[in-house]
Amino acid sequence: MLAIIEFAFTFNSVLAVNFSSRSASLLAAEGGPNLGTDCVVLRSIEANIKAPASDSQIVSVEIYQANTNGDLVGAATVYQFGGPTACELPGGVTFTVPFHLVQDGYPEASRCNVIAGCGTLHPDLEIVGVRITYHYSWVTPLRNFVGSYPGGLTFARSNATRMEPVL
Repeated sequence: MLAIIEFAFTFNSVLAVNFSSRSASLLAAEGGPNLGTDCVVLRSIEANIKAPASDSQIVSVEIYQANTNGDLVGAATVYQFGGPTACELPGGVTFTVPFHLVQDGYPEASRCNVIAGCGTLHPDLEIVGVRITYHYSWVTPLRNFVGSYPGGLTFARSNATRMEPVL
C-alpha cells in the first residue's frame, strides 16, 4: 500500500516538472531575445509546480540553445533555487522569483528569433530548451525499505521549442 501511495506522489512530481518544462520552453520561444524572458520562464516554473510537488525541491533550471533533437548546444544559462532575484519587465512591471543566476551561458540578448538568422554565429532561427532538475523526497515511510535511494530521487525533464519567428 505504501508503494502505491509513494508511486502516486512520485508520478505527480514527474508530471508537474514535465508540464512545467514544456510550458517554460514555450514562453522562452515566445520571448526570444526580449529583456525579462528568463524571469517570465522562472515565474512560470514556480507557478506550475504546486502541491503535492514543491517548487522548493527544484535543484536547477537551465535555459539553453538546443539542436533539432533538443540536446544542448554550447553553454546554458543556469539558475538554482534560492534567491530572490528581482525582475523588471518592459513597461515597469516588477516581481521577484526564488532563483538566482549561477551561469549565463545563453544570455537573453544573444538568442536569435529572426527567420533569416542573426549573422554568422546564428545562421538560422534557434531552438530554445528548458531543463528542470528536481529532487523528490520520500513522503511515506517506504524510505526505510528503499536502501539504494535513502534521500529520494533526483530527475530532470526538458523540452525544446523553436523560437517564434520575426520576419
